[in-house]
Amino acid sequence: MDFYKRALALREETISHRRWLHSNAEVGLHMPKGQAYVMDQLRGYGLDPHPCGHGVTAELGQEGGRTILLRADMDALPMPEESGESFACPTGTEAHTCGHDFHAAMLLTAAKMLKENESMLSGRVRFMFQTAEETFEGAKDMLAYGVLESVDVALAYHVGSGRMPVGLFMYNSGGTMMYSVDGFRITIHGRGAHGAYPHSSIDPINIGVHIYLALESLIAREADPSKACVLTIGNFSAGSAPNIIPDTAVLQGTLRTNDSASRKKLVRRLKEVVHKTTEVFGGLAQVEMISEVPPLVCDPAMTDEIVSYMKELPIPGLTPVPDTSASASEDFATIAERVPSVFIYLSAGYMDERGDAPAHNPKVQFNEDVCPIGSACLAHCAVRWLEEHQ
Repeated sequence: MDFYKRALALREETISHRRWLHSNAEVGLHMPKGQAYVMDQLRGYGLDPHPCGHGVTAELGQEGGRTILLRADMDALPMPEESGESFACPTGTEAHTCGHDFHAAMLLTAAKMLKENESMLSGRVRFMFQTAEETFEGAKDMLAYGVLESVDVALAYHVGSGRMPVGLFMYNSGGTMMYSVDGFRITIHGRGAHGAYPHSSIDPINIGVHIYLALESLIAREADPSKACVLTIGNFSAGSAPNIIPDTAVLQGTLRTNDSASRKKLVRRLKEVVHKTTEVFGGLAQVEMISEVPPLVCDPAMTDEIVSYMKELPIPGLTPVPDTSASASEDFATIAERVPSVFIYLSAGYMDERGDAPAHNPKVQFNEDVCPIGSACLAHCAVRWLEEHQ
């Protein structure tokens, strides 16, 4: 079966899926419109989808064989859109600036093609349509509802924007593909007072500043320089008036690394630094871990195998880019911790000014020429993996 030829014939249908999801962008775990749309499409293809946590699953194939999971996230980001696309999300508060609308659309088309060729499957294919990747909640949500039961391996693709041609595919079969992320919220409890009488207070802003500087030193002096470690405080909030020392202050940030041992050490030391620094100034602190996602490490043998299957497809300009690593994070890592998994980037860029804006930018644009490539790769690689692992 030439899945690329069939995917080209279904190109406009895939783009229609993508544009519907794009215009109806939703964020977080709860995506009622997206969930209903995906289930309706799958039913129309002859599958029997059902909710799995806040996501959607469906399955097809032959009994008695092994099972490969194909995963797509489908959530947007809480931001305005300035792409200029005619199908831009009209709300002004949600936008598909990371390309997850493509992932769900391509997986829908892959499901249609696999259903059309169900008799040729040597095992089972399970489809995972996931919400809340951006908040690192979606994969864990579906794991809790059994999405990986009886699954042997997993595969996911992610589109990438930028000044690069469609056809590049980026992977890593020998190291960390994407960094871990540990999101944290630090709440400092002090004692409020009049701004004219700071000696009567326990100033949480002062404590927060010292914590911020101490955490910078944590990376500079305790992180292994041979490993990649990034700590960012993206939010520091306190007070409501210039002449009032507040009772509390809040710092929120992320810690990312490409090394599991470094991650364990730095999370432990972050908590110690926060509590000890706060104690020095007479306050109290709480550290809440908002997200805990490990580094994404793909299975080396399976990655090389999937790459070999992709090269079998007659896709013009399909070009491998090995040893790719990114400091961003991806909750597909929680799946890769449990079963052998492969995660691959597909270029959806432009070689002109449309490729200038990066992902998560309100002006970002993605090239829809990637749609048949992604759909074909998902379907073909699933069929080939099952053939080789009967």
